[in-house]
Amino acid sequence: MSKLRHAGTAPLVIISMLLLCAARHSARSEEHALLAAKPARTSCQRAAFRVVVDVGHTVEVPGALSARGVPEYSFNLRLADEVTQALVDAGFDKTVRLITATAPWPGLVERAARANSMHADLFISIHHDSVPDYLIETWDYEGQQHQFSDRFEGYAIFISNDNADRKGSLEFGGLLGKELQARGLRYTSHYTLPVMGKHRHELVDADAGVYRYDQLMVLRQTRMPAVLLEAGSIVNRQEELQLASPDRRALVSAAVAAAVEHFCASHSRPSSDRHVKRPSSPIAATPSGHADSASLAR
Repeated sequence: MSKLRHAGTAPLVIISMLLLCAARHSARSEEHALLAAKPARTSCQRAAFRVVVDVGHTVEVPGALSARGVPEYSFNLRLADEVTQALVDAGFDKTVRLITATAPWPGLVERAARANSMHADLFISIHHDSVPDYLIETWDYEGQQHQFSDRFEGYAIFISNDNADRKGSLEFGGLLGKELQARGLRYTSHYTLPVMGKHRHELVDADAGVYRYDQLMVLRQTRMPAVLLEAGSIVNRQEELQLASPDRRALVSAAVAAAVEHFCASHSRPSSDRHVKRPSSPIAATPSGHADSASLAR
């Protein structure tokens, strides 16, 4: 019995070895198949990704007045310039700073139409916040009467559910809010309060400070992801000073650039799909509606 048992062991060992080799070969084949099935790693194609940075309001219709009497448009223009430059410095050379001279409502339709004609990948409208008239108080500054409200401070981000890419708008809004918070900023929650009356808005991302505002023309008529950023309250006397400082503009600009980079990376094709040569300067859209090279005020 012992000899028969040993005699039958050799073929079993050979068969076992053959089966083991076959299993290893099959496993390697499956591994190679899985690797081949994985998509190529995507990266942000910055030189091909166009961002439109919209300067809110116009020279003639400048928006709110700050607590010290400075037009909102002045704040919007300076911040939009620095946001545009930060994006260009980060490699987003097709960034366009959009300025229009046409007053609302036609001017709002024009902004969206021009962004659509540029085939932009992302639209960001730059604004600074105020409060309803019934929350305004009066104070004396440098011998003149000015209006203010110190009740609220902080940024707010708006999206429209009527935008062609509502999901993308919400995604970018969330990224932007998180980047602002990572730099020490907080969003204002006053748009959820009963005191805001008809100006209340639904908070759709309570972590990032993103609100829903379907009626905003520049958001609902653009065909790419779009957000409106209220960078802070210029009627708040303390926050107005912060918003006017180069440090605050640099902080917000850095947050926007970081959010755009993350958003671009998540929406890019594999790097092997396209190679674009970078131009040497940013593009500014002029009031005439034509895009041309322009130096940006810093």
